[in-house]
Amino acid sequence: MRIRESGMPDEAAWAGFFEPADVLARLGLTSACVDAVDFGCGYGTFAIPAARIVSGTVYAIDVEPAMVRRTHDRARAEGLGNVTPVLRDFLDDGTGLPDESVDYAMLFNILHAENPMALLEEAMRILKPAGLAAIMHWNYDSSTPRGPSMDIRPRPEQCLAWAVQAGLRPAGEEFVSLPPHHYGLVLRKTR
Repeated sequence: MRIRESGMPDEAAWAGFFEPADVLARLGLTSACVDAVDFGCGYGTFAIPAARIVSGTVYAIDVEPAMVRRTHDRARAEGLGNVTPVLRDFLDDGTGLPDESVDYAMLFNILHAENPMALLEEAMRILKPAGLAAIMHWNYDSSTPRGPSMDIRPRPEQCLAWAVQAGLRPAGEEFVSLPPHHYGLVLRKTR
């Protein structure tokens, strides 16, 4: 099952919305992290910089073959041997990763899925004890240049409520401003 349409721009436009290394730092990714997973890796925008930070593997999972290929090609071109691109429908089939196997889960611009709880529950399942889940999404503001329609775009408070329901707790400030168009949350596995 694909994520509901959110107006994914071409790669150059997409890259212009972020400073990925800064976003990852602000969302708690450090070199203490061994393994990470990127739910819906897209062009590898965050998986590639994450691979430069972690000491283990970044699992870059996407349902779109073109996105998996692009992430693979970027990792190879940049000499990164610790990116494992995975073609998988993680909404229907989960990530395929073992229980409690990763330190950090990236849920970036994806919680507008029809069943966001399933994504958060899968993140909980694969996170090691005290692991971090980072959520980033488009601001709940119709003036953003892209992003899902307002009727499916989650508010920050809704993302936090879903995360808490899944068993995650804020690991610092509740909401992180990620200008110009995003907000983030850093949550810790508590059970």
